[in-house]
Amino acid sequence: MIYPKAVASLIEYFQKFPSVGPKSAQRMAFYLLRMPEVEVQKFAQSIIDAKHNTKTCEICFNISSSSPCEICESTTRDRGTICVVAETKDLIAIEKTNEYKGLYHVLQGLISPMDGIGADDIRIKELLNRLTNDEIKEVILALSPSVEGEATSLYLSKLIRPFGIKISRIAFGLPVGADLEYADEITIAKAIEGRREL
Repeated sequence: MIYPKAVASLIEYFQKFPSVGPKSAQRMAFYLLRMPEVEVQKFAQSIIDAKHNTKTCEICFNISSSSPCEICESTTRDRGTICVVAETKDLIAIEKTNEYKGLYHVLQGLISPMDGIGADDIRIKELLNRLTNDEIKEVILALSPSVEGEATSLYLSKLIRPFGIKISRIAFGLPVGADLEYADEITIAKAIEGRREL
């Protein structure tokens, strides 16, 4: 079927979103066409507002409505600890736990030679600049256990070690409520590796 030009363009834009294939893009486009005009205008305005009113924090590179962000400006956060994450969504996931009270550093990606992303393409240099502050006592690497996450963690640990700062890594393993028999070997290995004394 040949779509009208405006609809084809809409489908094309939806397909640019991560994990959205042609059929999903088509469903979203047709859903949008069925929405009331007022809702479409609100949707379009929310996209424009998000784009115009969102900044990147000049210190940690988190997205925020201000720079520095609320976390970096907070006087109640532990200023001796920096948790390094790949993306803002990882920071949000950690914040939802209400367990971590330190600062963050968002790399805005991971080292991935296959995708042409090197160490200079992410916020490593800025992290190292932050470590010259004598307040920093620990860096927590909270990067995914993927090939890219492992490579980035190893690279960062080599760069951070000369600063004499404690380097730790979040534990990986089995989710709460999971059956051991259904877990893959890598997950079980990581769970054993990240074990803690009771």
